[in-house]
Amino acid sequence: MTVQTERPPSGPADLREADGGKGGGPTPPAASRAGALAPYLLLLPALVASVLLLGWPLLKDVLLSFQNLNMGQLIQHVTEWNGVDNYQETLTSEDFWRVTLRSILFTAVNVVLIMVLGTLTGLLLARLGRRMRVTLLLGLVLAWAMPIVAATTVYQWLFAQRFGVVNWVLDKLGWHSMADYSWTSSQMSTFFVVTVLIVWMSIPFVAINLYAATTTIPGELYEAAALDGAGAWRSFTTVTLPFLRPFLYATTFLEIIWVFKAFVQVYLINGGGPDRLTEILPVYAYVEGVGNQHYGMGAAIAVLTIAILLGLTAYYLRIVLKQEEDEL
Repeated sequence: MTVQTERPPSGPADLREADGGKGGGPTPPAASRAGALAPYLLLLPALVASVLLLGWPLLKDVLLSFQNLNMGQLIQHVTEWNGVDNYQETLTSEDFWRVTLRSILFTAVNVVLIMVLGTLTGLLLARLGRRMRVTLLLGLVLAWAMPIVAATTVYQWLFAQRFGVVNWVLDKLGWHSMADYSWTSSQMSTFFVVTVLIVWMSIPFVAINLYAATTTIPGELYEAAALDGAGAWRSFTTVTLPFLRPFLYATTFLEIIWVFKAFVQVYLINGGGPDRLTEILPVYAYVEGVGNQHYGMGAAIAVLTIAILLGLTAYYLRIVLKQEEDEL
């Protein structure tokens, strides 16, 4: 009886046969370089678009902030450089710091309301039945997809002094003094209307994100928590919250940026009034630049607004990273 043993490949031909004819040699250097460059080539279109649409206008704004530019210079096509005078005048102005503080408080109040109400709505979506969930999701998507100008116009009608729905409802409920109340006649009432509008438009984004995050939580964890005697609150703090924390961090970061630069809602509701008491930094930059035709000053305020926003987001990210390190 003869036992045949498999002969190991001894040459290139045998190697090709053992490899199924595909060739198992080392990857050529050119192919290796192409594979390494592939991710960067895929990112190149987005990078070019970002540079053209964001980087170039930002550079022009920075250059404009060092110029004394008004209607006279525009008509004469004259470029008058004035160094850091625009920044010096802005930073020594009490109005700028008053508006900055107002913007930070406005952002903080709106972000807290958005995150609390959005999180509760997202958790509600996770507990609803299929039909009610789809109905609520449809309403949230419609509210989120509505254009900002259209939504602001609707809220102007809702809170109108003479024919507004809100005043009519309050009058029918017994608050007869609210029948002809002007919601834009004072600082607090104007901010109330703007806050309701911004929160209403922002809740869908948070709620849908949080609901999507809850679908990634394994059901076995809730079963184990129930076997350990955990109630609803303990299950939320020990199971749900740890999974949702990264999404909460990211969503809060985005909401800080979006609310801080909320120009359209504030300007369309009352133009930053009454008496410029509801101006936030984007509106303040527009009024000083375009409204008063001090374009260099407006550009300087815009650059400082970006710097303040970067500082706030850097501080927030520092807190988030520190908390993550403490948890580890």
